[in-house]
Amino acid sequence: MKYLFLLLIVVSSNAQIKKEQQLSLMPLPQKVVVLNHTFLLTKDFKINISGNPDSRIFKAATVFLRRLDERTGLFFNQGFISKKDEFPEAQLQINCLQKGETGIHDDESYHLSVQSNKIQIEATNDLGALHALETLSQLLQNNGTSFYFPSVVIEDKPRFSWRGLMIDGSRHFQPVNVIKRNLDGMAAVKMNVFHWHLADDQGWRIEIKKHPKLTELASNGRFYTQEEIKEVVKYADEKGIMVVPEIDVPGHASAILTAYPEIGSRLSGEEPYAVEIRSGIHNPALDPSNPLTYQILSEIFDEVCPLFPGPYFHIGGDENNGKEWDANHKIQKFKRKNHLETNHDLQTYFNLKLVPMLEKHGKKLMGWEEIMTKEMPKNAVIHSWRGVNEGLEPGASLVKAVKNGYKTVLSNGYYIDLMLGVNSHYLNDPMPENVVLTQEEKAGILGGEATMWSELVTPLTIDSRIWPRTAAIAERLWSNDTVTNLESMHKRLRQISFRLEEIGLTHIRNKQVILRNISNYQDTQSLNDFTNICEPYKIYKRNGGGKKYMMYSPLTLFADACTADAADAYEFNKAVKNYLENKELVNQKIVTDYLKKWIAMDFDLTRLSANAPLIQPVLPLSNNLSKVSGLLLQAIENKRNISKAHLNELLEQFNIRNPADVELAVYDSLKKLVE
Repeated sequence: MKYLFLLLIVVSSNAQIKKEQQLSLMPLPQKVVVLNHTFLLTKDFKINISGNPDSRIFKAATVFLRRLDERTGLFFNQGFISKKDEFPEAQLQINCLQKGETGIHDDESYHLSVQSNKIQIEATNDLGALHALETLSQLLQNNGTSFYFPSVVIEDKPRFSWRGLMIDGSRHFQPVNVIKRNLDGMAAVKMNVFHWHLADDQGWRIEIKKHPKLTELASNGRFYTQEEIKEVVKYADEKGIMVVPEIDVPGHASAILTAYPEIGSRLSGEEPYAVEIRSGIHNPALDPSNPLTYQILSEIFDEVCPLFPGPYFHIGGDENNGKEWDANHKIQKFKRKNHLETNHDLQTYFNLKLVPMLEKHGKKLMGWEEIMTKEMPKNAVIHSWRGVNEGLEPGASLVKAVKNGYKTVLSNGYYIDLMLGVNSHYLNDPMPENVVLTQEEKAGILGGEATMWSELVTPLTIDSRIWPRTAAIAERLWSNDTVTNLESMHKRLRQISFRLEEIGLTHIRNKQVILRNISNYQDTQSLNDFTNICEPYKIYKRNGGGKKYMMYSPLTLFADACTADAADAYEFNKAVKNYLENKELVNQKIVTDYLKKWIAMDFDLTRLSANAPLIQPVLPLSNNLSKVSGLLLQAIENKRNISKAHLNELLEQFNIRNPADVELAVYDSLKKLVE
């Protein structure tokens, strides 16, 4: 009897897990119980709000209702939601006990109950209620004739308090509408920190009224006015998102020094400073020995800090190579006078000068991990970014930071501009494995942040580089650390990707804009098929050390239409694995159908290229794939002996850099078929 009881528990548990997996929720909540009935939607569906919430919940509830109406076409009777206790008998009741404070320290938990005749959201404050509405929106399903919510009971809260996205508006300027739609995406997956990179070598992007030369001389006319900054901060606050500004100093300073060369470290008579048109690490650095440097920075901070209500200000502090400091005899004399042995010591001196400037405005200093020294105050936040690519162990700086008593945020492993596949980000956890940390040290790990550097993105393509992969990162930062099933993640991510497009993101639709340009407005099907098995060169290979693309180079090419996770490649790789494990006809057909598709695709691309020069760069790769596919078809279907040596020669051509700047994402599986 005891074993029968245990068996029933296992069967019941497995059934519950299966039900949960059928829900396309991301991030996956901490606890979900799926019940056996449903809540059927009708045009009489209404929302009522009670308690003592912030006004943002009324706007969020209205947006939720309008989007739900757009998805269902039910023509809801309720219009705008603007006051408490307006419809006490409404089917959806939202109760918030108090106003939430945008940031990382307030309670974001919620309880969501969907019964057959009512839906209840209970939250300590409106921040939790915002998250509950996003979860409820993701629950929507239909049975072919009607729309409904499955009955569930959800208890949820985030695992980490800092769940961020950084967007670089300096390299390629990203207008306000781009920022807003990505804030919408962040809210949809429960992210709560927007890190705004506003100044770098390639441009100064924020209006400073006391120093207009910054935007006159160093922005190419593309910058955010202070009114636009306020507009974005307000928009983010309405979604429970804190905005953290970044002014990167003392390195990455070409733009600021173009406007104010007198605070630079370059010797007089040398080449004048200019806004950079290439990416990479550049030499310009502020002069830490010049009192005018601190005067100008203090005046900049006096204008920037009040625009951002949050308690954090990011000073950058990364990648200062010190070359200008080494070459400047005045700075070297200053180092000796102040007993500063290294450039790191000199940068620490500089950083500490900024602390009181920010404290005056109630700001805590945050910076990339290079700012971490024993002199840095313990209330500073260390932003961990370096890892294997920089010759370090993954997470090493994060561990060092918390063991030295600092709060820290992880970005190493979340650099989405590197175009790495979603799996690598999803399995990258801010909480390090195999490292013994005290509870206090663990509490110092605030969370993580996806970083979207913009050297190779424009407003046309940036969404496709952020989404949908960032939704998977959001899940890693919100959900339990045991939520690691890749198959489940991919399945849910496909659905969330469509949901993100629905709320205004352009990561799917803009692909066709690029493909129409490449095809010279001919049919784009074959080009689209090819993008589904190609991925842009990863890490920084595409830009060749910052030498190929400048800040005004075209980013409307084939590589720009490809994404980090080629859709057909994922399916083909699974099909090859299944076929090699079991060569029954059904598995064989899936593989050979892809091979036939690629042969036809190459024929069509060759035909289209006669009237579309931008297709020419992809033809060598496509032609070679067609040859490999043809030979493999003969081997698989006709059981012919094909020269493996010849096939391997063809496969090796895929490893030679091609003019399309992409890699064939099915290469490994093709190699397995040959072997």
